[in-house]
Amino acid sequence: MKLVPRLVLAATLTLSFATVNAKYVSAAIINYAFTVDSPVTKGNGFFSFDDSTFSDEDNPVATIKSLSFQFNGDSTVYTEKDDTKYPEFPLVFPTTFLTGQSLALDYLFNDKSNPSSSISYEIIGNDFTIFSRTSPDAKPISGKVSYTQIPEPTPLIGTLFACSLGWMMKRKVTSMKKVKI
Repeated sequence: MKLVPRLVLAATLTLSFATVNAKYVSAAIINYAFTVDSPVTKGNGFFSFDDSTFSDEDNPVATIKSLSFQFNGDSTVYTEKDDTKYPEFPLVFPTTFLTGQSLALDYLFNDKSNPSSSISYEIIGNDFTIFSRTSPDAKPISGKVSYTQIPEPTPLIGTLFACSLGWMMKRKVTSMKKVKI
Protein backbone atom coordinates (compact mmCIF):
# COMPACT_ATOMS: atom_id res chain seq x y z
CA MET A 1 0.00 0.00 0.00
CA LYS A 2 2.89 2.36 0.71
CA LEU A 3 4.28 1.72 -2.76
CA VAL A 4 1.38 3.29 -4.71
CA PRO A 5 1.61 6.82 -3.20
CA ARG A 6 5.38 6.81 -3.65
CA LEU A 7 5.04 5.76 -7.29
CA VAL A 8 2.47 8.46 -7.90
CA LEU A 9 4.71 11.05 -6.24
CA ALA A 10 7.74 9.91 -8.26
CA ALA A 11 5.75 9.99 -11.51
CA THR A 12 4.42 13.46 -10.68
CA LEU A 13 7.89 14.82 -9.96
CA THR A 14 9.24 13.24 -13.14
CA LEU A 15 6.47 14.82 -15.20
CA SER A 16 6.97 18.23 -13.61
CA PHE A 17 10.72 18.21 -14.27
CA ALA A 18 10.16 16.98 -17.82
CA THR A 19 7.76 19.82 -18.59
CA VAL A 20 9.98 22.45 -16.96
CA ASN A 21 13.01 21.42 -19.03
CA ALA A 22 11.07 20.83 -22.25
CA LYS A 23 12.25 22.60 -25.37
CA TYR A 24 9.83 24.71 -27.33
CA VAL A 25 7.76 22.48 -29.54
CA SER A 26 7.13 23.25 -33.15
CA ALA A 27 3.54 24.37 -33.14
CA ALA A 28 1.51 25.71 -36.01
CA ILE A 29 1.64 29.30 -34.75
CA ILE A 30 4.90 30.57 -33.21
CA ASN A 31 4.94 33.80 -31.16
CA TYR A 32 7.93 36.08 -30.61
CA ALA A 33 8.51 39.31 -28.74
CA PHE A 34 11.18 41.72 -29.91
CA THR A 35 12.83 44.83 -28.53
CA VAL A 36 14.42 47.66 -30.51
CA ASP A 37 17.18 49.71 -28.93
CA SER A 38 18.93 52.63 -30.66
CA PRO A 39 20.57 55.85 -29.47
CA VAL A 40 17.48 57.80 -30.60
CA THR A 41 14.56 55.56 -29.70
CA LYS A 42 13.49 52.26 -28.16
CA GLY A 43 10.43 50.11 -28.73
CA ASN A 44 8.73 46.76 -28.18
CA GLY A 45 6.73 44.49 -30.40
CA PHE A 46 5.28 41.04 -31.00
CA PHE A 47 4.88 38.91 -34.09
CA SER A 48 3.49 35.50 -34.94
CA PHE A 49 3.74 33.23 -37.93
CA ASP A 50 2.80 29.74 -39.07
CA ASP A 51 5.99 27.65 -39.11
CA SER A 52 4.52 25.27 -41.69
CA THR A 53 4.65 28.10 -44.26
CA PHE A 54 8.47 28.28 -44.40
CA SER A 55 9.60 28.23 -48.03
CA ASP A 56 11.68 25.34 -49.39
CA GLU A 57 14.57 27.60 -50.42
CA ASP A 58 18.20 27.55 -49.24
CA ASN A 59 17.30 30.48 -46.99
CA PRO A 60 13.74 29.69 -45.87
CA VAL A 61 11.33 32.51 -45.05
CA ALA A 62 7.76 32.71 -43.82
CA THR A 63 5.30 35.59 -44.03
CA ILE A 64 4.27 37.18 -40.74
CA LYS A 65 0.62 36.57 -39.83
CA SER A 66 0.41 39.21 -37.14
CA LEU A 67 2.75 41.98 -36.01
CA SER A 68 2.39 44.81 -33.53
CA PHE A 69 5.16 47.31 -32.73
CA GLN A 70 5.24 50.54 -30.74
CA PHE A 71 8.02 52.98 -29.91
CA ASN A 72 8.30 53.84 -26.22
CA GLY A 73 6.37 57.01 -25.39
CA ASP A 74 4.52 57.00 -28.73
CA SER A 75 0.88 55.98 -29.08
CA THR A 76 1.30 54.96 -32.75
CA VAL A 77 1.08 51.21 -33.29
CA TYR A 78 2.72 49.71 -36.37
CA THR A 79 1.38 46.44 -37.79
CA GLU A 80 2.33 44.01 -40.54
CA LYS A 81 0.23 46.10 -42.96
CA ASP A 82 2.58 49.06 -42.47
CA ASP A 83 5.43 47.23 -44.22
CA THR A 84 6.21 49.05 -47.47
CA LYS A 85 5.99 45.75 -49.42
CA TYR A 86 2.90 44.31 -47.73
CA PRO A 87 1.49 41.58 -48.25
CA GLU A 88 4.73 39.85 -49.35
CA PHE A 89 6.48 41.32 -46.31
CA PRO A 90 7.25 41.38 -43.37
CA LEU A 91 9.10 38.08 -43.27
CA VAL A 92 10.63 35.89 -40.61
CA PHE A 93 13.75 33.85 -41.29
CA PRO A 94 15.98 31.50 -39.29
CA THR A 95 19.36 32.88 -38.26
CA THR A 96 22.19 32.18 -35.86
CA PHE A 97 23.02 34.90 -33.36
CA LEU A 98 25.67 34.70 -30.67
CA THR A 99 23.05 33.12 -28.40
CA GLY A 100 22.40 30.29 -30.85
CA GLN A 101 19.68 29.43 -33.36
CA SER A 102 16.84 31.92 -33.49
CA LEU A 103 14.38 33.58 -35.80
CA ALA A 104 14.60 37.13 -37.07
CA LEU A 105 12.44 39.71 -38.74
CA ASP A 106 12.63 41.55 -42.08
CA TYR A 107 10.37 44.60 -41.67
CA LEU A 108 10.52 48.01 -43.39
CA PHE A 109 8.04 50.72 -42.42
CA ASN A 110 7.63 54.48 -42.69
CA ASP A 111 7.03 56.95 -39.87
CA LYS A 112 3.27 56.93 -39.30
CA SER A 113 3.23 59.41 -36.41
CA ASN A 114 4.43 62.17 -38.77
CA PRO A 115 3.13 61.41 -42.29
CA SER A 116 4.99 64.36 -43.86
CA SER A 117 8.29 62.95 -42.58
CA SER A 118 10.64 61.10 -44.92
CA ILE A 119 11.92 58.87 -42.12
CA SER A 120 11.79 55.10 -42.46
CA TYR A 121 12.63 52.29 -40.07
CA GLU A 122 14.10 48.93 -41.03
CA ILE A 123 14.55 45.77 -39.01
CA ILE A 124 16.66 43.03 -40.57
CA GLY A 125 17.77 40.29 -38.21
CA ASN A 126 19.29 41.89 -35.15
CA ASP A 127 19.94 45.25 -36.87
CA PHE A 128 17.65 48.28 -36.61
CA THR A 129 18.18 51.29 -38.89
CA ILE A 130 16.55 54.72 -39.05
CA PHE A 131 17.11 56.50 -42.37
CA SER A 132 15.75 59.20 -44.66
CA ARG A 133 14.05 58.15 -47.91
CA THR A 134 14.55 61.53 -49.56
CA SER A 135 17.92 62.77 -48.29
CA PRO A 136 20.75 60.44 -49.37
CA ASP A 137 23.27 62.58 -47.46
CA ALA A 138 21.51 62.05 -44.12
CA LYS A 139 23.45 59.68 -41.89
CA PRO A 140 21.46 56.56 -40.91
CA ILE A 141 21.12 55.73 -37.21
CA SER A 142 21.80 52.13 -36.20
CA GLY A 143 20.49 50.10 -33.31
CA LYS A 144 19.98 46.53 -32.17
CA VAL A 145 17.02 44.16 -32.08
CA SER A 146 16.64 41.30 -29.61
CA TYR A 147 14.13 38.47 -29.83
CA THR A 148 12.45 36.23 -27.26
CA GLN A 149 10.17 33.32 -28.07
CA ILE A 150 6.95 33.43 -26.10
CA PRO A 151 6.38 29.97 -24.61
CA GLU A 152 3.19 28.12 -25.27
CA PRO A 153 0.92 27.76 -22.27
CA THR A 154 0.74 23.95 -22.52
CA PRO A 155 4.04 23.18 -20.70
CA LEU A 156 3.19 25.70 -17.99
CA ILE A 157 -0.25 24.17 -17.44
CA GLY A 158 1.31 20.69 -17.35
CA THR A 159 3.78 21.80 -14.70
CA LEU A 160 1.03 23.32 -12.56
CA PHE A 161 -1.07 20.16 -12.91
CA ALA A 162 1.83 17.88 -11.99
CA CYS A 163 2.78 19.98 -8.95
CA SER A 164 -0.85 20.15 -7.79
CA LEU A 165 -1.25 16.39 -8.16
CA GLY A 166 1.93 15.80 -6.17
CA TRP A 167 0.80 18.20 -3.44
CA MET A 168 -2.61 16.46 -3.18
CA MET A 169 -0.98 13.01 -3.01
CA LYS A 170 1.40 14.22 -0.29
CA ARG A 171 -1.56 15.54 1.73
CA LYS A 172 -3.36 12.21 1.28
CA VAL A 173 -0.32 10.22 2.42
CA THR A 174 0.16 12.52 5.42
CA SER A 175 -3.51 12.21 6.41
CA MET A 176 -3.35 8.41 6.01
CA LYS A 177 -0.36 8.29 8.37
CA LYS A 178 -2.24 10.38 10.96
CA VAL A 179 -5.24 8.03 10.81
CA LYS A 180 -3.03 4.94 11.37
CA ILE A 181 -1.38 6.49 14.45
